[in-house]
Amino acid sequence: MAIAKRVILFLITNMVIVATISIIMRVFGLDATMTSSSGINHVSMLVMCTLWGMGASIISLLLSKVMVKRSMGVQVIDENTGDPRLLELRNTVHSLALKAGLPKMPEVGYYNSPEVNAFATGPTKSNSLVAVSSGLLSKMRKDEVEGVLGHEVAHIANGDMVTMTLLQGVINAFVMYLARVVAFAISNISRGEGSRDNGTSGFAYFGIVMVFQFVFGIFGSMIVGSFSRWREFRADKGGAELAGRQKMIAALERLNQSKEMIAAGASSVATMKISGKSAIMALMSTHPPLEKRIAALREGQLN
Repeated sequence: MAIAKRVILFLITNMVIVATISIIMRVFGLDATMTSSSGINHVSMLVMCTLWGMGASIISLLLSKVMVKRSMGVQVIDENTGDPRLLELRNTVHSLALKAGLPKMPEVGYYNSPEVNAFATGPTKSNSLVAVSSGLLSKMRKDEVEGVLGHEVAHIANGDMVTMTLLQGVINAFVMYLARVVAFAISNISRGEGSRDNGTSGFAYFGIVMVFQFVFGIFGSMIVGSFSRWREFRADKGGAELAGRQKMIAALERLNQSKEMIAAGASSVATMKISGKSAIMALMSTHPPLEKRIAALREGQLN
């Protein structure tokens, strides 16, 4: 049940963003400039949807570190910290970052949560954050923690935050575009040759747009989920190269044993966490099953 809730939360978060954009476009009459009784200006509509869809995703990416720190209470670890374990955590991340060739050391932080998890976020390789939960620090051995950190640093080195943002932006653009094309067609069929005007028919058209944005958004989430699962395997390979294959396997085995429920958070963070359960709604899951990831590492199947 917790798995379904997490996937549903991820879907709802993105759909709310798309719905909000659509409402803004409606309020300012932007939809009306792209359609008329004679048909749709497909070029204008596609350009407008791309600008809004990509723009929202890029703004979300640029604000990702700030939003995560505030929403999850992440405390950045200073080099002068008096806690030796936190200092070791910071030094380990920086050591792995140097090995990965990052242009600038990531910020390193921790947040209070019983979950055994970690995530990476940030708009660029030069402006990133690696954070771990207090639960992870208390329940994992040193080699397992290093495996987790290697995985997160690999996410940064692979540019996964940017590629996920761009993919989601493209998906949002097509969801908005296709929903309007279908809504326009249905609206015309239902009225025969009558033209769409303001009032009841205008609100009906907007209602159809919102329904199809939801439907197409689900299919879009399947595409994003598929890429995200592939990206997790790639980060596992990167973590194995940076920290060592056995440490990466040990980290995933510990996560698999813990069976901790992932805390609900912003979708941009949930997709970057090292752990995810995908027995339910697997097509939209952002993470492959931990058992498959462990098997891939053991059998050397990661490319």
